[in-house]
Amino acid sequence: MPAPKQRKIAVMGYRSVGKSSLTIQFIEGQFVDSYDPTIENTFTKTVRVNSQDYEIKLMDTAGLDEYSLFPSQYSIDVHGYVLVYSITSQKSFGVVKALYDKLLDITGKVQVPVVLVGNKTDLHLERQVSSNEGKKLADEWNAIFIETSAKENVSVSDVFHALLTEIEKANGNAGTLLLLG
Repeated sequence: MPAPKQRKIAVMGYRSVGKSSLTIQFIEGQFVDSYDPTIENTFTKTVRVNSQDYEIKLMDTAGLDEYSLFPSQYSIDVHGYVLVYSITSQKSFGVVKALYDKLLDITGKVQVPVVLVGNKTDLHLERQVSSNEGKKLADEWNAIFIETSAKENVSVSDVFHALLTEIEKANGNAGTLLLLG
């Protein structure tokens, strides 16, 4: 059995959009209701996608805003990014746009493997950002768009599986395709 491929993923977005909730739901299968602002945590999990094992190092980052200095550790040895906004916050949607632009600047690339995540779909009555807006932005970036609810564990693992597939495509292993239902 070949050793798992090691992949480092940064989960980024504005404060209180659910980055830690998504990460912990994916890693531990539980929703953490109490909010304690994250400094930065790293989690490790081994997953299998398309008959390939991956050891994922997930960097759950502190909340950033459009004026944050971009920490260089988020561009070194990071294979892909989960950019998270809350569907209940137009401000958080604007922040992910700024973060994406900074990502391209700091990496010097035209495109990086990204999954754009609209989180908190369980709060649909408070929605400020439409699914169409999220989809349109992801299309502009040539990225995958997924709406999630960390609380209800809706599409959480899809985010990370889709990103692993995007990382493989960026690395020239385009034979690996993932279909999300």
